[in-house]
Amino acid sequence: MRFSIPKFLWSLLLFGWLSLGLVAPAIAAPEATTPTPAPTQDTAIDLLADLNELYEKAMQATEQGNFKAAEGYWTDMLDRFPYNPAVWSNRGNAKLSQDKAESALQDYAKAIELAPEATDPYLNRGAAYERLGKWEDAIADYNHVIELDPKDAMAYNNRGNATASLGNWEDAIADYKKAADLAPNFAFARANYALALYETGKTDTAIRTMRNILRKYPSFPDVRAALTAALWASGKQGEAESEWVSVAASDARYKDLTWLKDIRRWPPSMITAMSQFLNLQTSPADSTQPAEVANPPA
Repeated sequence: MRFSIPKFLWSLLLFGWLSLGLVAPAIAAPEATTPTPAPTQDTAIDLLADLNELYEKAMQATEQGNFKAAEGYWTDMLDRFPYNPAVWSNRGNAKLSQDKAESALQDYAKAIELAPEATDPYLNRGAAYERLGKWEDAIADYNHVIELDPKDAMAYNNRGNATASLGNWEDAIADYKKAADLAPNFAFARANYALALYETGKTDTAIRTMRNILRKYPSFPDVRAALTAALWASGKQGEAESEWVSVAASDARYKDLTWLKDIRRWPPSMITAMSQFLNLQTSPADSTQPAEVANPPA
């Protein structure tokens, strides 16, 4: 997901009201005959202050993981500024973070209706489609983002995720690589690239890529957990256990195979390797199905 329009642009939008005499479109009031007057300068200043305060509260709630509160603040903004596409898209993000994907889709659709050339609502709608397992719909939205902006690294990364979910790993590798090349500091794109390499049997290249990522981002638990699993499956148990120490201390989610499979969406071979590690198996896996976690290492 990606948030849209920094708060300072409120002032530009309000300036448009004042300099051009723009009037907010009427909402569900066909019988009204008196047009809504353009706001005065004092009214616009008050509205700007109000919007900025709500924006700050929404972003703070988001940073704190209080997505329900964030949704409320975005809704309050829509009550004051119902035709701003960024707010519709951002409220969709808050809903999606609460697993309200269907409702989020409605907000993204409204944002797209208001700003059909903006990339963020398509990108965010693609994420909602992914949450619902609608991979082709997600890919269509990411394709459109790339048409609008061929250098949008997030769109390539997300398209790689959706493509991988359809089992098209070579295409996913190409998308992840493109995303990482466009945005060298986009660590998750390079992490996804390494995972996809591992899934296609390029084990040595995948492990080397993971090590390179960790040289630059030593506190990246996703890559260190993946390296743990890959090393364990390669018979390097001592190295694997050394890598695991910081993962176990920083992010307990990597002990949860269901989370890895359904939320983080690691590839099947990596899930199997992590399953073996968590079950303290001492040899590379022959099975294709992850086993149940029993007494994972601390």
